[in-house]
Amino acid sequence: MKTKVYLTRRIPDEGIALLKKQNYHLVINPLDKPVPRKILLQEIKNIDGILCMLSDRIDRRVIDTAQRLKVISNYAVGYDNIDVHYASKKGIIITNTPGVLTEATAEVTWALIFAIARRVAEADRFVRQGKFKVWSPTLLLGRLLTGKILGIVGAGRIGQAVAKKASAFGMKIIYYNRRAKTSFEKQTQAKKASLETILKNADFVSIHLPLTEETKHFIGAKELRMMKDTAYLINVARGPIVDESALVSALKTKIIAGAGLDVYEKEPDVHQDLVKLDNVVLLPHLGSATIETRTEMAIIAAENLIAVLQDKKPRFVVKPT
Repeated sequence: MKTKVYLTRRIPDEGIALLKKQNYHLVINPLDKPVPRKILLQEIKNIDGILCMLSDRIDRRVIDTAQRLKVISNYAVGYDNIDVHYASKKGIIITNTPGVLTEATAEVTWALIFAIARRVAEADRFVRQGKFKVWSPTLLLGRLLTGKILGIVGAGRIGQAVAKKASAFGMKIIYYNRRAKTSFEKQTQAKKASLETILKNADFVSIHLPLTEETKHFIGAKELRMMKDTAYLINVARGPIVDESALVSALKTKIIAGAGLDVYEKEPDVHQDLVKLDNVVLLPHLGSATIETRTEMAIIAAENLIAVLQDKKPRFVVKPT
């Protein structure tokens, strides 16, 4: 019987080419959108491997339906879309694509920082709407980045990459993390601090935490009230880490100056009040969206899946915590 592999979404051709070389029975969701739940449950009944997206919920029902399943290759670094504990109990190996998207996500973090601090999106709309009639000394004034305080909440690969780029602007770096990062501190002169200290002092608070039960609504109304009214919140991690309703309220009442978001609490749905506000920049989850990064992710995801199906050790394995 041919090994059967299911892709919940088409990935860059380089990854598909690797899978085709293996002569698998390869089935790819033809829709340019997440595979509907009903179709997913039909397609996976007799598969050996699944290459899925962060938007695919791989829960107990899916796992139990796919009785031949050996590997779940997640086309992402995060894996909160997968019931890792249950899959592991069933002997299924879960893989992901860490490291490769670090710089791309760090860069989009800075894109959001610049965009919100210097009101780039707002200014673009201003020009396109024909409102730019004459230069003015008070037109669309933003905030200077140079010399400001950058607060990093979660100093993993991406958080550290964001902080390292701050040296170009002479920014002071403070970070929140369970463990001290000695090498990171030496490289950037960053100082470990409590969450409260960061929120009260940082001009830019950038979130880089994984989504867990402990980090859901990690930033809520209480935390937002601690921030300076001139400060900005940036989230490129996971939407549910921030209480979106509390954020809307904080932006409306100018408790904080603004926010830059690449992720949302109920993604892909975006709180309609966020859409109406000028003091927030909204991106459609573009963290890893460079040609180079998405291609490398496709290659790694395919190689991980192939390795497991060949009874070899994959490059990246997700283990239950």
